[in-house]
Amino acid sequence: MSDADTLSRSEAPVTRLRVTGMDCASCAAKVETAVRRLPDVAHVNVSVATETIAVRHGPTINATAIAAAIRTLGYGAEDPDASCEPDSEIAETVWWQRPKAVLTLICVTATAAAYALGQIAPATERWAFLAAMSVGLVPIARRAFFAARNGSPFSIEGLMTVAAVGAVVLGATEEAATVVLLFLVGEMLEGVAAGRARASIRGLKSLVPDMALLELGGTTEQVPADTLRVGAIVLVRPGDRLPADGTVIEGESTVDEAPITGESVPNRKFPGEAVFAGTINGEGALRVRVVSTARDNTIARVVRLVEEAQEAKAPSERMIDRFARVYTPGVVAVAALVAAVPPLLLGASWSEWVYKGLAILLIGCPCALVISTPAAIAAGLSAGARRGLLIKGGAVLERLAAVTMVAFDKTGTLTEGRPVVTDVVPYGRSERDVLSLAAALESGSSHPLARAVLAKAAEAGAPVPPAAEASALGGRGVAGRVGGADLFLGSPREAAARTAFPPEAEVRISALQGEGKTVAVLLVNGAPGGLLAMRDELRSDARSGIDRLAEFGARAVMLTGDNARTAQAVAKVLGIKAWAELLPEDKQRIVRERQAAGAIVAKVGDGINDAPALAAADVGIAMGGGTDVALETADAAILHGRVADVARMVSLSRRTLANIRANIAIALGLKLVFLITTIAGITGLWPAILADTGATVLVTANALRLLQTQD
Repeated sequence: MSDADTLSRSEAPVTRLRVTGMDCASCAAKVETAVRRLPDVAHVNVSVATETIAVRHGPTINATAIAAAIRTLGYGAEDPDASCEPDSEIAETVWWQRPKAVLTLICVTATAAAYALGQIAPATERWAFLAAMSVGLVPIARRAFFAARNGSPFSIEGLMTVAAVGAVVLGATEEAATVVLLFLVGEMLEGVAAGRARASIRGLKSLVPDMALLELGGTTEQVPADTLRVGAIVLVRPGDRLPADGTVIEGESTVDEAPITGESVPNRKFPGEAVFAGTINGEGALRVRVVSTARDNTIARVVRLVEEAQEAKAPSERMIDRFARVYTPGVVAVAALVAAVPPLLLGASWSEWVYKGLAILLIGCPCALVISTPAAIAAGLSAGARRGLLIKGGAVLERLAAVTMVAFDKTGTLTEGRPVVTDVVPYGRSERDVLSLAAALESGSSHPLARAVLAKAAEAGAPVPPAAEASALGGRGVAGRVGGADLFLGSPREAAARTAFPPEAEVRISALQGEGKTVAVLLVNGAPGGLLAMRDELRSDARSGIDRLAEFGARAVMLTGDNARTAQAVAKVLGIKAWAELLPEDKQRIVRERQAAGAIVAKVGDGINDAPALAAADVGIAMGGGTDVALETADAAILHGRVADVARMVSLSRRTLANIRANIAIALGLKLVFLITTIAGITGLWPAILADTGATVLVTANALRLLQTQD
């Protein structure tokens, strides 16, 4: 039993390092395997999302030894605090400065030069391509060697090394150089995607302002927001972002909570009510008592949820890598047996059977297999991109086919994301007059409901006369004078406090609110002049898109931060179940509950409030026009904002998987046929070359068919 087996985990020290260069779960698995093999190691946890490793170990090992083991695999290892240095931030965003990108660009240049030299001097072509291939293959082979030495003998690097060397031995040097180049390009793009995902997490943190106005002894002082302590009093001016979670102790104002709750309309905040870090204060100053530190505020929790969810759903090992564990050693073993067993046991000709063994090694060259799946994936991703469907990698494209539940956000996803006036109910005047008077009061306001009124007035051609003495009444409405008449436009409750409504008006207001609409009452000289109902309307294809998903066996539901009445009204129209008034962690919890019940969940949203649920879902899909954080956190994005595009993604995924299965059948089927005929002595080395190159041509042509398919 090792020291690690007897080491108490609660007493063992933990060393944390930042590991650079990890782009996927395969990278993490190699790092974890290598570190686990070190003596006196009790537990290892590797996170690709945060580029960190935490190692619980005994006294006989230290950070230097752990870092050395990681560096032998080709990854960087350093103190985790280095991730906060400015230079690290630049290195993460400037993709062409990363080592993998530099190596890829050098290999591209070398391969292009080899091709040009081959055209000018054909006799040098083989050596030129051999040199170009070596540029990329030497680092790959080195990583394969150290991965094998550290417990991962059949890594993807090992597969590529075998494929390239086998091709060179059998004279296909140009093909070997091309395969190595394509592998490097794929790794570079994977690294760019991983870097952008990590940048999206930093984007979340940027929502909280750097500075806060702290009240000290009757005066205010600007201090770093991350130094605020629980109980501190901060002043939040109009238009400022809140620096911390807190409770309003003085002042009234509307607060835009869309970054946290997704609520389509700003909420009015009064003393005693909770406010969240990162939300935007409206027109009034607020004094807020801090209730959580920077490490525990709402945005910090969202960041942690995103990081944890991204790690928990890290893609499984690439199919080719898994298959190589059996396929590559199997091919080598079969070729060796064919070359050696007949001469040794049967006295057959060595030259004949070594020749057959070489032919089998060529037949088994995994080039066609290496290309078959990526070719279909690349064609599928390209076909999607042409239609505004951005899917971040083959693993995501594959998971889409299995989705059984699609959880939609409401605001900006199922709906257009902006309120519009849906009903104008006049009393004693025309609809046009009601719009004209209401627009006069709202003229110059940037509030979403005011913009809706002004847009409707413009659509109806209603004039907007100037309003005198116009003023906002602190969340109760707006008042002013137009043409000698005293006007008020506000909520039904505030209007009812000013005048009595006729019974039919009360019934109509209740009915409109039951449809999930926001109602504003216009009073003219103290009497009801009309009603305006507003609602964030459904996208035109919302119902058809949900019906199409049902045809694929995927049930649609709604997860929204909006109020229950509005959510239920929208859900009733669409015929789906809805959860309302949810915070980001609530959305993530419901996604995980559905997953625990056996559902394969796709989450569709467009806001920061959706980020944890997008990351937790089996597939996260950001709707076009959404925030950068949603787009970066999600696995896929719909650029045109069409609900029906979710079903198109599922359809594309299923067609791509069918294409992949066909490609694998072609590649393996041809190899099996030529394997049998080679052993039987019917075919030799040249047909064996056709088995590999022919399969490569066929699978590529089959994959390109995906570009021609239409929805």
